[in-house]
Amino acid sequence: MIIDPSTLSHSDVYKLMMGCIVPRPIAWVTSVSAEGIVNAAPFSAFCSVSTDPPMVGINIGRRGAGLKDTARNIAAAREYVVNIADEPLLEQLHLSAVEHPPNVSELKELGLETAPSDFVRTPRILAAPVQLECVLFRIIEFGRSTQFIVGEIKRFHVRDDLCSNNKIDTAKLRPIARVGGPTYAKLREFVSLKPVPTGPKDEMQ
Repeated sequence: MIIDPSTLSHSDVYKLMMGCIVPRPIAWVTSVSAEGIVNAAPFSAFCSVSTDPPMVGINIGRRGAGLKDTARNIAAAREYVVNIADEPLLEQLHLSAVEHPPNVSELKELGLETAPSDFVRTPRILAAPVQLECVLFRIIEFGRSTQFIVGEIKRFHVRDDLCSNNKIDTAKLRPIARVGGPTYAKLREFVSLKPVPTGPKDEMQ
């Protein structure tokens, strides 16, 4: 099958790409509005973009001609928190994608507790096993529908049992991944291979 994306609607291109690019890690982002409302929303176009300094990137699509609450909050406050959810938080993470008016906090709707951050004003989701306090580095416009938001990580908060010598035990973390549509994946099997001998700076080590 050969598909020419120029013949498809934006919705169909989105479905095709999200079905091919799997599994995707999920950034569960907390941000604060100018009125002090704490917003929470999941984004599965999420990746590491730098380790020196540590930076992460999130693609946030537009809502029609305007910005989603998260993108608008980050642009104004220039900070946010990326929370990494585990399997017990799956339903709450999924329901946080429901669109609410800007004056409604998803965290309150879902009964999620927060904890104060160390470096930024935006609170963290207390139950999340990993939380990354970020300050905005850059917003890059891509295409007609997306902003790529890059933030520098100023603090890592990691549940004590997950981290040893700065290495995360993924099996204990039990992260959630996104696949096509409203479907998620749970990681169950891991395969470890011998390190590739490409030198001390090998990015895969």
